[in-house]
Amino acid sequence: MDPRIHTITLAVEDLDRALTFYRDGLGLESDGVIGTEFHDEKSGAAGAIAMFHLTGGLVLSLYPRTELAKDAGVPYGPPKTGEFSLGHFLSRREEVDQLVDRIGRAGGSLLEKPRERPWGIYSGYVQDPDGHLWEIMHSPFVDPDAS
Repeated sequence: MDPRIHTITLAVEDLDRALTFYRDGLGLESDGVIGTEFHDEKSGAAGAIAMFHLTGGLVLSLYPRTELAKDAGVPYGPPKTGEFSLGHFLSRREEVDQLVDRIGRAGGSLLEKPRERPWGIYSGYVQDPDGHLWEIMHSPFVDPDAS
């Protein structure tokens, strides 16, 4: 296996709400909800999904929680946050503050105000409307434009 990830799929409660948050709130480009015409006869999962093509070839997908559980063959249960976080590096500390503010205006929740961390980064934590954790950060050790 090549040491890379091609797609990250986040389970969401409301696909339209999540699409609005990521597209309009975070400014990620998307063609909107696609795949509505598909239905898996075996699992019963519907195909509606929203996708965002990110720099470096990574795809971020949003898929309804009920449908992801059906598709993966796992029990549908209540959402649980805090088991992982997604991270986004920015070039400057000011950009971290601006994005965290934008996320709040778009329906996200501020969990940890951006601050200097003892390991040399400046970061804060936010949640999207479905509770997924995002760490928004600046590090003098990481070039966010390198791919």
